[in-house]
Amino acid sequence: MIRFDERVAIVTGAGAGLGRCHALGLAARGAHVVVNDMGAGAEAVVAEIAAAGGHAMAHQADVSDAAAVADMIAQVMDRFGRIDILINNAGILRDKTFAKMDMADFRKVIDVHLIGSANCCHVVWPIMRAQGGGRIVLTASGSGLYGNFGQSNYGAAKAGKVGL
Repeated sequence: MIRFDERVAIVTGAGAGLGRCHALGLAARGAHVVVNDMGAGAEAVVAEIAAAGGHAMAHQADVSDAAAVADMIAQVMDRFGRIDILINNAGILRDKTFAKMDMADFRKVIDVHLIGSANCCHVVWPIMRAQGGGRIVLTASGSGLYGNFGQSNYGAAKAGKVGL
C-alpha cells in the first residue's frame, strides 16, 4: 500500500465532496492533513480524521485571498515544518448562461478556482524546492476541455488550471 507517513498534505476545498475524500485518503495513509475550507465542514473532516487516529488541522483561508493563503502556509510550516503535498481542489459554482451571468459571478469563480490555485502554488513552490521536492495536484474538469451549458465561468476556470 502507498504510505505518506510523516508527510504533510494541504487539501483545499476539503470540507466536503472530492476534497474530503482526498483528505481522508491521505490521512488513512499516514499523512498529516491540513483541511482547508471556509465552512464548518473543515472542522468536521478534522474530527473524522482524528477519530480514525490521524493527524489534521483545519484552516478556513479563502484561497482567492493571497494574504489568507500566506497565513495558512505560515501556520502549516510553524506546526509541521514542511509541506509535501498540495491538492488544489477548492471551488464554487455560480451556474447561469453567459448571456444572463453577472460578471461578478464570472470573476468569483475564476478567483476561487484559478487564482486560488495559483496563490497556493506560488507560496508552497519555494518551500518544496528548498525541501528537494513535493507534489502539487490541481483538480480540473471536462467542462474546462469541452464546455458545459451554463458553466462558462467554471469551464474557463478549469481550463485555466490545465494551463497553470
